[in-house]
Amino acid sequence: MIAQLSGILVSKSTTSAVISCGGVGYLAGISLNTSEKLPVIGEQATLLTTMVVREDALLLYGFHSEAERDIFGLLTSISGIGPKIAIAILSATSLGDLQDIISRNDVVSLQKIPGIGKKTAEIIVVQLRDKISKVEGINTVGDLVETATKNEVRSDVLDALQALGYSRAIAEKAVKQALAQEPTVRFSVEQLMRKALKFTMK
Repeated sequence: MIAQLSGILVSKSTTSAVISCGGVGYLAGISLNTSEKLPVIGEQATLLTTMVVREDALLLYGFHSEAERDIFGLLTSISGIGPKIAIAILSATSLGDLQDIISRNDVVSLQKIPGIGKKTAEIIVVQLRDKISKVEGINTVGDLVETATKNEVRSDVLDALQALGYSRAIAEKAVKQALAQEPTVRFSVEQLMRKALKFTMK
């Protein structure tokens, strides 16, 4: 079992990262939140990991914190929720917001995430309401992220929305509406992603 990767960051996107450890490049699926916390390519990086074993593959998923890995484990312990949907949930909201959503039985907010229907949202709330409140290390205020250029942010958010299952047309419309709402604000990828997700459901 691979529990952690520490090495040189070879590449990263909004959904995956490759870290070179001892000359071997390990590919790990990651959330948008983890992607934003990784350093620039070529620098030393560390990911806490979980390996998912399938009949046809060994899949590695990386996390920026113990709390994120713990919540990933809680989500994938629910019948019908695989790693892909769990990562989508972790990408669509901060850990603090997710904890709050589930604690408040906010099924409607969960349904806005691609792949989460009403029944699944209700199951998540019922099964995790007590468990998620016990997860330690969650920053409810939110982490500050360094703001990149507007074009880079827009491009990253478009890629992330499509990775979550939205079409290019819906993603572009949502990002355009989010930017138009506050044209003078310099958003980080995470901030713009949150705003754009609200427009995908309109």
